[in-house]
Amino acid sequence: MPAKNQSIKIVAENRRARHDYHIHETFEAGIVLTGTEIKSLRGGRANLTDSYARIENGELFLISAHISPYDQGNRFNHEPRRNRKLLMHKSEILRLLGKTREKGYTLVPLKIYLSHGLAKVELALASGKDLYDKRQSAAEKDAKREVERTLRDRQRQ
Repeated sequence: MPAKNQSIKIVAENRRARHDYHIHETFEAGIVLTGTEIKSLRGGRANLTDSYARIENGELFLISAHISPYDQGNRFNHEPRRNRKLLMHKSEILRLLGKTREKGYTLVPLKIYLSHGLAKVELALASGKDLYDKRQSAAEKDAKREVERTLRDRQRQ
């Protein structure tokens, strides 16, 4: 996760990932884009729903992420759901390959953001939650919200 004082603009966030998966570790990766894709990202037109990352032939790819076509683009505009190469060090990719071969681990993109004009993807090494885990997380979230509400009401009195 980058430092707070850097210039960062979050383009797309996958909020559902934190609901559906246990997040074990996060990584930052660069992303290879065409000209119209980066222009579309700067306009905030991306969606990470149902996207994931996969390692193929020692390279990391972002699969099924949607970056809308650029409005002022011409016939050379990009394909919205094409596979995009992610940039990480070889040693990190090999480490992720070993982890994802373990039972139940997958690579899920959490957000796409621009850091100093460069597009970055925050990837998470995650394992799927069961239904009861999701219910337990929701119950904990509700209990925490109720405690905060009670404390806030007591401070007002």
